[in-house]
Amino acid sequence: MVAIAALLLPLSFLRAQAVPANSGPSAATMPRALQNVGFEPPLNGQMPLDFPFRDETGRSVQLRDYFAQQKPVVLAFVYYGCPMLCDQVEQGVVGALRMLTFNPGRDYDVVFVSFDSRETPEMAAEKKKKALVHFRRPEADSGWHFLTGSKESIEAATQAANFRFSFDARNNLFAHASGVMILTPDGRISRYFYGIEYPGRDMRLGLVDASAGKIGSPIDHVLLFCYHYDPTAATYSASILKMIRLGGVLTILCIIGGILISRRRETLAAARNLRQPLPSGIQRGAH
Repeated sequence: MVAIAALLLPLSFLRAQAVPANSGPSAATMPRALQNVGFEPPLNGQMPLDFPFRDETGRSVQLRDYFAQQKPVVLAFVYYGCPMLCDQVEQGVVGALRMLTFNPGRDYDVVFVSFDSRETPEMAAEKKKKALVHFRRPEADSGWHFLTGSKESIEAATQAANFRFSFDARNNLFAHASGVMILTPDGRISRYFYGIEYPGRDMRLGLVDASAGKIGSPIDHVLLFCYHYDPTAATYSASILKMIRLGGVLTILCIIGGILISRRRETLAAARNLRQPLPSGIQRGAH
């Protein structure tokens, strides 16, 4: 029963994560394992890019390596030995990104960072293999990265993202939050989404937002004008005022376009009338 309860701790926190901070039970009334658990990324906060990690091949890397091409980065904290919640986070990220026409490695990179310093590159490689099978785009292999690191490197990254977790030594399990961040090409936190399911629309708009317009179609940029990111709810929602303004602008443009087309037609009709031959015996300009 204790093990089952420990497995359910992350899900209990996940449900609490969606509740505003000023409602629900206080930290003092929450289970001890959850009292120091949280995920509250600071918007525009800078992630530390120079701490060492190892990728799924065992190669020594830094987070900075994934920002060299000036692309946004999707980053999530997980641990590869997690029996439940982390797999769902990984599947949620894979499922959301698979809905997009953007490609990892070309338009953005995906980085999973294990917050368990005991884990190995071999475990990371196994997770990457499973992710690529579900993503179904073998050509995107270079855009997926699964990292492990020392306690110092993990603490630097998780503290910058305000990602807090606790370890239950008796059950060898972590209590932790779930979510994903989208970072700008210089490593700042641009957007974040809670939970284990991430709407494709939000993920796409988040990537376009973080890239400062370097990726995405004109339609994406129009949608960004109409949708507003709410950091409290960690989601994009329609901005009614902006939509009304856009509708007003489009209406004015349609009216102006209609007037111009009408005048153009009148001008062409007048020109055709001038070119038509006059009846026999009548000279143009005669009085």
